[in-house]
Amino acid sequence: MQKILAVIPARGGSKGIPRKNIRLMCGKPLISYAIRNAMDCSYTTDCVVTTDDSEIAAIAHMYGCETVARGENLSADAVTLDPVVYDAVSQMEARKGYRYDVVVTMQPTSPLMQLSTLEGALKEFLDGSADTMISVVNHPHLSWSKVDGKIVPNYKERLNRQQLPPDYMETGAFFITRRNFVVENSRLGKNITVYEVPEREATDIDSVEDWIVSESIMNKKNIVFRCDGMKELGMGHIYNCITMAFSMIEHNVLFVTRKDCTEGLEKIKSTNFKYVAIDSDANLEKVIRDFQPDIWVNDCLNTDAAYMKWLKARVKRVISIEDLGEGTQYADAVINALYENKRTLCAKTYEGTEYVCLRNEFLLESPKAFSDQAKRIFIMFGGTDPSNLNVKLYQAAAQLHQEYPNLIFDFVTGIGYPAAQNGLFSMPEKNIYIHENVSKVTDYMKLADIAVTSQGRTVFEIASMGVPAVVLSQNEREMEHTFATMKNGFLNLGLGSNVTVDAIVNTLKWLIETPNIRKNMRELMLKHNLKDSALKIKHIILGEEG
Repeated sequence: MQKILAVIPARGGSKGIPRKNIRLMCGKPLISYAIRNAMDCSYTTDCVVTTDDSEIAAIAHMYGCETVARGENLSADAVTLDPVVYDAVSQMEARKGYRYDVVVTMQPTSPLMQLSTLEGALKEFLDGSADTMISVVNHPHLSWSKVDGKIVPNYKERLNRQQLPPDYMETGAFFITRRNFVVENSRLGKNITVYEVPEREATDIDSVEDWIVSESIMNKKNIVFRCDGMKELGMGHIYNCITMAFSMIEHNVLFVTRKDCTEGLEKIKSTNFKYVAIDSDANLEKVIRDFQPDIWVNDCLNTDAAYMKWLKARVKRVISIEDLGEGTQYADAVINALYENKRTLCAKTYEGTEYVCLRNEFLLESPKAFSDQAKRIFIMFGGTDPSNLNVKLYQAAAQLHQEYPNLIFDFVTGIGYPAAQNGLFSMPEKNIYIHENVSKVTDYMKLADIAVTSQGRTVFEIASMGVPAVVLSQNEREMEHTFATMKNGFLNLGLGSNVTVDAIVNTLKWLIETPNIRKNMRELMLKHNLKDSALKIKHIILGEEG
């Protein structure tokens, strides 16, 4: 068995970040990450910190690591690591009474390096014939140099980054060399190889910016969004989770959805988020084992106690969205933007318009100016329209055209609603237009003077755009949503399946003919500030709420 010494050089007089090696990064001294990797590594025999600083030495001892004193002659700014490492190796060999076969230099400024990376490198080194192995990161770029006063390229032909030859940059993660090449002025052998470390582990902390990046990466969470979208259920859960996930760019996000919920699955695929399609909740054990989530977000209706208790035993933080079920008693927080004054069993329930999560396109758009004349009506019943309310509005539009021939109708249908199969076709001669699976809903909504929609999350989007709206609920559950009432600028006609085409026509005619009512509805909508909730919701999910 070869004897391997890990040497961690750590001066007390760092300039860029004062006292860098012992400052707390994510609650632990910076140097502790290198010490832990070195001591936990299955290949290392001994680990030593060489330092000129008593506080650094005390912290090393606290973590169970040996130290050697670095003399004043080895502590000046201009001194390279070669004599420092040689001195540490010599002192340790004298102390232990044996000679090492391999020496690993590990900088305390590479806190992101994983133990598995170090062990992989040592295994490859010991199995090979190289004298020295250096940790590197591959950064191929179109780079330039200055030669004899002229700027010249470092490449033969311009290629995409993926096609360029490797361009290795050293990291401070590790420098492995055989003992006979560790001398006072060098640690390099004749036969040199490199070991690529992942980009995530390559940061070498020299500046405050490096520190901020490293701490951000360390704080990265694994977050699961569990949601389904299909014809019967609608797509609101999917769109809501996608919106929340887009705000989590600094974290690892995984979507979990049922394989048979094809409409929702297709929408998730289109976002390029990582996803797992499951046959049933019986597959969740494997998802948790493989992904190791720190946070689990359920956007599911009426979770039961058994499921949530099982989940909470496996995931540290569990959040429920739009949930009134018994399972809420096991959630760390419940966010119910669609419900107000609905009791849940969770002590931390956040409800109402203050917790609406608008999609980015609505955060960027502004309401159009009010028009006394109603020129355009916008119709949207979600991604799947499970009650097929589009058909009633299509019939209503045809009737209204007879009385208002210049009135334009924009039907926006979603990914799970085949308009043609339901008899909906654009009829330019009647100013009726079908827009399927559009990329930006606001392109049509911002033109509208009146909107017709169901009682899901779209009501918040319409309110943010200040479009007076008529609401028809898809089902009885939607009727429990509390926002779409006249006090907030909506004419709510109740359960859509019970509403006749004539009732829809008469309601729209009344709105067309009463601009003062529409103006008042618009003002009631715009009194709500719906654009500042994304950060609040993010803090709740991450457990950073006040």
